[in-house]
Amino acid sequence: MRVLVVNAGSRTLKLSVVQDDRVIESLTLDSWLGDSTAIRTFAGATGTVDAVGHRVVHGGTRFTDAVVLDDTVLMELHALTNLAPLHQPRALAAIDAAQRAVPTVDHVACFDTAFHATMPAAASTYALPAEWREHWPLRRFGFHGLSHAYSGRRSAELAGLAVGSVRTVSCHLGAGASLCAIEAGRSVDTTMGFTPLEGLVMATRAGSIDPGLVLWLQEQGGLSLDDVRDGLEQRSGLAGLCGTDDMRAVLGRRASADADAVLAFDVYTHALRRALGAMVASLYSVDIFVFTGGVGEHAPEVRAAAGVPIDEVANRTTTADGEITASGADVRTFVVTAREDVEIARQVRALLDRR
Repeated sequence: MRVLVVNAGSRTLKLSVVQDDRVIESLTLDSWLGDSTAIRTFAGATGTVDAVGHRVVHGGTRFTDAVVLDDTVLMELHALTNLAPLHQPRALAAIDAAQRAVPTVDHVACFDTAFHATMPAAASTYALPAEWREHWPLRRFGFHGLSHAYSGRRSAELAGLAVGSVRTVSCHLGAGASLCAIEAGRSVDTTMGFTPLEGLVMATRAGSIDPGLVLWLQEQGGLSLDDVRDGLEQRSGLAGLCGTDDMRAVLGRRASADADAVLAFDVYTHALRRALGAMVASLYSVDIFVFTGGVGEHAPEVRAAAGVPIDEVANRTTTADGEITASGADVRTFVVTAREDVEIARQVRALLDRR
């Protein structure tokens, strides 16, 4: 089955054709305004496709597996926009454009949140008033599920182990970043929560902070809701610590002993080590660490500072699927190229084969 994968980010549109877990063609549009022309042109140039798979960030509590898109599903996805106001409208615009560009095949939504639906209540439940939890879907949803699902499976393959037999901590480190504790191929804990703001220090997001700090900024600092939202989502993280959201720039300035960059790196990696420890504790023990995402794949300095046993030479030279385990280490460590498109195509095939 040839699957056209449509992945709409906050700015970019990524298109690929995947057949049998192999990417045949791919294209990234750095600026996409919602028209169907680019999708139609790409699909036409790559030949016939049998289905289209879409990355949708949020499935809420309703969608815990891939689903064929119809009018009812689309209406429910629109209703979830308030849970992901940045990403959901872009995904819906891409779905509309792709349905116009490729109207004769099934279109399937695959969700970043769905992988984490297997988390036990102890990991997904916030200790909030019962009436709040009964009235609103206040739970840890988790994100980056498509990436974590793929990296967990791929790292097990590289280790020569069945995914059902291993406990893995997946580290998706990019502009957004999260960790996931995976047992037998199922998510049991993750660092992102109700929104993608919780967890690790990221490019522009603060990560986990004291909620009382937010209240203080509004009550005593006089900041508006929009001020706080913009600060936490767009002006925090690496950008807030040293003025750039690009880890490559941080590493370059750190090498020159720039004090702000040194602090940004130290804060980032401290949060990473602390969260890694939490994920290991959730699993009780771990067999595999895997790094993926732009930073996870291409920043050996970050991997070296993560506190896991790795080989220095292998770490410096590995940027794609490969092992960087230290000699004699009990836990194996891998770098895996992020392939959300391959995971989406796999879910599309699995869903349509069951029909």
